[in-house]
Amino acid sequence: MAVYTQLSNADLDGLLADFDLGTLSGFQGIDGGIENTNYFVDTQHEGLPQHFVLTLFEELSQDAMPFFVELTGYLAERGVPVPAPFKDRYGIGLKTAARRPALLLPRFSGRHVTVLAPDHCRQIGAALAQLHLAGQDFFMSRQAHRGVFWWRRESKRVADLLKPEDAALLHQEVALFDALREQPLALPTGVIHGDLFHDNALFDQGVKGDQLSGIIDLYNACNGYLLYDLAIVANDWCVTDQGQFDADRLDALLTAYAQVRPFEPGEYSAWPVLIRTAAMRFWLSRLISLHGLDANQYAGEQVIKDPEPLKRILLNHIAHPGELPRG
Repeated sequence: MAVYTQLSNADLDGLLADFDLGTLSGFQGIDGGIENTNYFVDTQHEGLPQHFVLTLFEELSQDAMPFFVELTGYLAERGVPVPAPFKDRYGIGLKTAARRPALLLPRFSGRHVTVLAPDHCRQIGAALAQLHLAGQDFFMSRQAHRGVFWWRRESKRVADLLKPEDAALLHQEVALFDALREQPLALPTGVIHGDLFHDNALFDQGVKGDQLSGIIDLYNACNGYLLYDLAIVANDWCVTDQGQFDADRLDALLTAYAQVRPFEPGEYSAWPVLIRTAAMRFWLSRLISLHGLDANQYAGEQVIKDPEPLKRILLNHIAHPGELPRG
């Protein structure tokens, strides 16, 4: 359960009063989130049912929100399948509900896919490259709130709670990324999703198989290495239960991505490091949650994911360095 903030009918009626989207007919909390509270919201508008998603932000401040409002609108206008917030009759998209920043979003069709095949990876690879290209000229920037400065600090803070070998592994991987940043690789940067696990994508089921319908939850978006974003995807979409890359899924992901945004020379050298860095980042965030070191306290019970799968992925990458396909 991850509905940290409970809303009432009166809360929803007050929010909807600023929009021309009909009257409230029902709402339901959405399970499974980690950082935010989400609700399905249904209205009746001119006799027709309308369906939305309302997101309340438990960590991000009101001041941080304009980046995400503008980014999703910018990407959606350029054909990237992301949900841009509705604007009220005064042209305002960023709202407040239960004293938290809130966005009312379109509810995309489709479902989360739990059994991933090469074709799912091919589609998300192409879509991620499209997102990266579309965001190249975006006029705002944002530093990652769980990026290099965060993992330097948090790896030291959690180290005393870990087995010595795990603490050493964390420190090793933080240092490895610092060393990468010092190399003259000229890695391309831009807006990245930052959290494109497979439960942040939706697929419609049709006669020709599953078709990607939406990329959601862009609230870890920031500026960073484009290849690091691809590494995050690879570590979730293309690994087995043993933490190893599935060759067919990985090839589908990387080939489709490169057909839209070809890799640059320095990225071939950076890939073996960045797949490790991406695994370390999410291993660390899960360790922080597991040991109760999160700075924010939620009103409800926080979802805590097992850190061990990310550690297995990291150890596999160390034992078996990956390569990007050439040509």
